[in-house]
Amino acid sequence: MRPSPVRVVLGLCLSLGLGLGLGLGLGLGLGPVSAATAPDRFERISPADAGYDAQRLQALAAFLAQAGSQSMLLLHQGRVFFEWGDVRKPLLLHSMRKAVLNSLVGQCVARGRLRLDATLAELGVDDVPPALSAEERRATVLQLLQSRSGIYHPAAAESEGMQAAKPPRGSHAPGTHWHYNNWDFNVAAAVLERACGSVFEAFDRDIAKPLGMLDWQGRIGQWTEGDAEPGLAWLAKLDGFTQHEPSRSRYPAQHFRLSAHDLALYGQLYLQGGAWRGRQLLPRDWIRQSTQPVSLVQPQWGLAYGWLWDVLLPARPEDPPAFFHTGVDVHMLGVYPLQRLVMVHRVDTEAGSRFSARDLVQVIRLMHAARLTPPPSASTSAPASATAP
Repeated sequence: MRPSPVRVVLGLCLSLGLGLGLGLGLGLGLGPVSAATAPDRFERISPADAGYDAQRLQALAAFLAQAGSQSMLLLHQGRVFFEWGDVRKPLLLHSMRKAVLNSLVGQCVARGRLRLDATLAELGVDDVPPALSAEERRATVLQLLQSRSGIYHPAAAESEGMQAAKPPRGSHAPGTHWHYNNWDFNVAAAVLERACGSVFEAFDRDIAKPLGMLDWQGRIGQWTEGDAEPGLAWLAKLDGFTQHEPSRSRYPAQHFRLSAHDLALYGQLYLQGGAWRGRQLLPRDWIRQSTQPVSLVQPQWGLAYGWLWDVLLPARPEDPPAFFHTGVDVHMLGVYPLQRLVMVHRVDTEAGSRFSARDLVQVIRLMHAARLTPPPSASTSAPASATAP
């Protein structure tokens, strides 16, 4: 599957030697801020304290307003140095839901209730006709997380473009080929639920509440093909919903709605290696393994895929990779361990917006251009958990 323009420009900046500081610096107070942002879970610092020039960021702030961004939030060592727009408004995560699924699978595996090497045949996984072949059922849970199952069955929440881009059934054996595949992600969620219970309940109990998310309320709905298309009023009452399309697949898609504020808390958890206020919510090794490059999607641009995360190959082998996920090429959550930075960008795709994938590319370029200091080396980089919330 061809990478999006956003993924290409991220890799391009790396290949040009720009390091992993891409898209990580803005100035506090450069754009409109909703009154709903206070109080929240974050302290504030100046752009200078994060290594950015506030004056250079005026162009970025103007572009966010012009292009139709909804909100943006940037953290350095767990402290906000830029916020723009209404960071407390929940919005659909779209494909960023895969990054949320990563933590829930990691917790279930850590409890010993789910094996990564378990095959679909062992787990009794099949689908609506045309059913899975014996070869397809050799795929493992890990290969679902890596999007390398080799199973190109129709899936819920799959666009026409995604359907058209799928390879033919049976063209690749499990584990031999990467293809961004909603069937893999939906089945991974279903396997998780069989082992550890409801995805949404697990997120509420094991992630949202421990992190102190403010805007997530755990209100979950359901949409089934044939129902009226979800409207704004319906979505506004929910924090997530399941999308059932039984004519395509027996496995629904699990959608989340989170605010920029709450999504930034989630990114900060990963930056801190899964530790939060004295508790290890997610194994550090799980985060390390999940964010290693497994499939080189575009090696010339330094773009790879790990376990439910996009990964940027580091400029230096001793440095930790940055990792991110986008949603419909306009939303973005980025975690940059070398700079101890988390970035969140949101667009109101529920109401409709003119913001495009090319606009996100420009946002990334403008952010990078504002950086004053080069990225620190891995040896001098202090642990994020030393100062984060």
